[in-house]
Amino acid sequence: MTIGVAFSRTPAGRAALRVAAREASIHQTELVVLNVTDTAEHAEDRSATAIVEDEVSRQLAAGTAPAPDWQVVNEATLGNLADVIVDLATRVDAEFLVIGSKERSAVGKLVMGSTVRQVVMKAPMPVLVVKT
Repeated sequence: MTIGVAFSRTPAGRAALRVAAREASIHQTELVVLNVTDTAEHAEDRSATAIVEDEVSRQLAAGTAPAPDWQVVNEATLGNLADVIVDLATRVDAEFLVIGSKERSAVGKLVMGSTVRQVVMKAPMPVLVVKT
């Protein structure tokens, strides 16, 4: 079993990482951190990847559950962000996907964020939405 988490350096992304790490620890499975960048150059940039890896490492070390085995997978947004997230989760064979969502107004709650909503609708695996 593999758990995928759509990571971003935002409160919602960090909340998703915490929940995904806890689930990976509970299920004793690998965690794959899905990092989507703005360009192909950034996706291949080892220093940019190292920044994400350091952030993930710090977040996991600060968690209450033991840190699971994990890896970062990078991809550039060559189109729709939700499509890239779903494609990455599918490619790493994630059995479920965790994604963060920030708190919304009453109307916003009705529609969620457009990216989160699209991921939920398009993903072939179950999606756990973590709100901040």
